[in-house]
Amino acid sequence: MLKSFKKNQIVIYVIALMLVAAGYLNYTAGGNTIEANADPEITYQENVANIGDAALVNSNVVEDETLVENEETNETSNNKENKNEVVEASSGDIDEYFSKSKIERDSMYSQMLETYQNIINSDTVSEEQRSMATQEITKINNTKCAIMICENLLGTKGLDKCIIFANGNNASVIIKTQGGLAENQVAQIQNIVSREMNVEIQNINITEK
Repeated sequence: MLKSFKKNQIVIYVIALMLVAAGYLNYTAGGNTIEANADPEITYQENVANIGDAALVNSNVVEDETLVENEETNETSNNKENKNEVVEASSGDIDEYFSKSKIERDSMYSQMLETYQNIINSDTVSEEQRSMATQEITKINNTKCAIMICENLLGTKGLDKCIIFANGNNASVIIKTQGGLAENQVAQIQNIVSREMNVEIQNINITEK
């Protein structure tokens, strides 16, 4: 009786093992193939490692692309800032030129007026010299007044950054422009300077800065 029970138990174990083996074979045939003679634990770790590597590569790619985009954005922003700084610096230099030139011009006229006034006040000069000095003072004041009027009138035409130098019967006009002067603007400058300073148009030199 005992021997029969043991035989039956052995048969049951054999059948169970066969069922387990059949189920295992069906599982491997379903697609998740594991290499023969491969350790399941090692294979699992390798698969996880491969997945991790793929995720890491993808992450690096995204990160690299983001860095490239950020670098391009920063470079573009820096270029714009540099360009703006160059434009602002250039504009500032030009504005300083006009301010400084006007101060130097007015200082020159002041020195000339002072010189002629000293001649008039001197006791050692002749009446003829004193008369000539008086005439020169009148000319200088008239020239200063004419220049002021011209520069103010040009300012009303949108040409406020300008300076005018007078030299006898000639006049030089320096204008700050963006993109150059139009023909009508040149005509306006010539008409204003010619009328107010009594200078022939052909003796007016216009320079764009």
